[in-house]
Amino acid sequence: MSKNNSIVAVYDFHSDAEDAIKKLEKSGFDMKILSIVARDFHTEEHVVGYYNTGDRMKYWGTQGAYWGSFWGILTGSAFFWIPAVGPMLIAGPIIAIILSALEGAVVIGGLSVIGAGLYSIGIPENSIVEYEEDLSAGKFLLIANGSIEEVSNASEILKGTNTKKVKSYTEKAV
Repeated sequence: MSKNNSIVAVYDFHSDAEDAIKKLEKSGFDMKILSIVARDFHTEEHVVGYYNTGDRMKYWGTQGAYWGSFWGILTGSAFFWIPAVGPMLIAGPIIAIILSALEGAVVIGGLSVIGAGLYSIGIPENSIVEYEEDLSAGKFLLIANGSIEEVSNASEILKGTNTKKVKSYTEKAV
C-alpha cells in the first residue's frame, strides 16, 4: 500500500467538519487514518491550558468542547504556532507525518510545517499553498491518508457533506 494516497476536504465551519467526522465514523471508516487541522483564533485571548496525558489531549478555551469531541475519536494531538498563520490545533496521524517531514528535512521552500507534511503524503505544492490559505482564512481541513480504496471511500462519504471542496490525490501505479 502506498502512503501517497490522500484526500483533503475543506470546511468553512467547525460544525460542518464535526458532522463530516461523525458521518465517517458512523460508516465504519478507519478513524486512525483521519486528521483535522484548524486555526485556533482564540488562543491568544482565552486559552487557559493545553496538555496531553497519554493519548488524550485536554484543552480549555472558547472552543474547548468542540475540540474535546475530536480527541476521543482521532489519534494524537498537537499545537503548532505557524509564522504568518498563528496557532494551529491538529489531531490525527498527520502530526507524525509533519514531524517526520521536519526531521527528514523535507521542508520545501515557502511551505509551513503543515505544508511539509502534506507534501510528504503526495499532495502537490500548488494545492498545499491553497490549503495553507484556507487555514489562514479560518477554514478546517480533514485529511485521510491510506490505501486507494480508503481514500475513494472517504471521497464518496465526504462529497455528501457540507464541504467547500474535496480533492483526492492518488499515486498512479507504474
